[in-house]
Amino acid sequence: MSKDNRQIEVKVPVLPESVSDAVVISWYKQPGDIIRRDEPVVDIETDKVVLEVPSPVDGVLDKIIETDGATVTAEQVLGIISAQDVSSSEQPETSKQVKDKSVNDDTEESILTPSARKLIIENKLDQNNIKGTGKGGRILKEDVLNVISTDTAASESESKPDNRAAVQSDSPVSPVTDSAINSPDLSDREEQRVPMTRLRARIAQRLLEAQNNAAILTTFNEVNMKPVMDMRKQYKELFEKTHNVKLGTMSFFVKAAVEALKLFPSVNASIDGNDIIYHNYFDIGIAVSSPRGLVVPMLRNAQQMSMADIESTIMDLAIKARDNKLAIENLTGGTFSITNGGIFGSLLSTPILNPPQSAILGMHKIEDRPVVVNGEIVIRPVMYLALSYDHRIIDGREAVQFLVAIKNYIEDPSRLLLEI
Repeated sequence: MSKDNRQIEVKVPVLPESVSDAVVISWYKQPGDIIRRDEPVVDIETDKVVLEVPSPVDGVLDKIIETDGATVTAEQVLGIISAQDVSSSEQPETSKQVKDKSVNDDTEESILTPSARKLIIENKLDQNNIKGTGKGGRILKEDVLNVISTDTAASESESKPDNRAAVQSDSPVSPVTDSAINSPDLSDREEQRVPMTRLRARIAQRLLEAQNNAAILTTFNEVNMKPVMDMRKQYKELFEKTHNVKLGTMSFFVKAAVEALKLFPSVNASIDGNDIIYHNYFDIGIAVSSPRGLVVPMLRNAQQMSMADIESTIMDLAIKARDNKLAIENLTGGTFSITNGGIFGSLLSTPILNPPQSAILGMHKIEDRPVVVNGEIVIRPVMYLALSYDHRIIDGREAVQFLVAIKNYIEDPSRLLLEI
């Protein structure tokens, strides 16, 4: 291994104007570890996404300047790498690595954060019994703490005497006293204080801002999903074979939303001070659940997308959200949003606006219900729809008619193809 004695700084990437700082989540390497160019060194979290900071050179991590939990800003130095030729080198074992051999081989180290590894060693745990909730199944400090907490509670439960045995007696009078009833055993009441992630804190802030700064109302309707379900059943195999993606219900609602937004431009507009901004494009946000919380990536220029484009893009964004791979560009902007609580079993809800947008459509669970068709009661798969909107810019009449337009498009999906 040759040395050129260069000390290379690992810096926080340039952050967008809307992001002021970030928090160091975890280091992939420790001082003395070999690292190769473009290999991830450290993860940092903004209020929007998790960013992997790669190594700019081959070398050895010389120093960690900002440890886990530190708040950092754009281009701040995180650590120092000694630039070296590591093309034919193997990572030497330090004394600490030898000591930690039971949980620190090449495979295990890659799925453990340093803080999690330290807790596992100190508490003599088997990492194979710990389920990681981090990116790619990585075991985080919180995962280890949960296991320790569970094991402690189980140990305490086993060590307690069985109070039921004390009650079982030949005496007709129960030995349980009033004091025992009024003084329950509180020894197993535990609490765990965990800091909010940057994303969770940002979500809380934005939701509070939406409720405080907008006049939010919600209007409801119901839609017969049978025409869409029949169309999916008829064409799903051919659609998937042709486009290599499954035909879901979301693409129908995105298409319906775009056509309805064309009819009611105020629903696609936003307020900026004393001005109303009318957007002549349609960037539709799709709420996606991720390990870090709810995120809303955008379908840019949805008016130009086919149903196959919509389905494949949503799938790609969902995978990126699951793996914490969403870029900031995926999450900024947007003129209208759609959220589907039905995938979690929600029957009805009132979605909250995603500022600065002025409206959001809530989809819900599809259930068979009795409905009247041509004077007869029949069973149909029905979904409740909810439209939350900012009454400062959208009148109630427009909101109701917008939701009715979506209902009409979904109940007659051929209109989407004909754009009528």
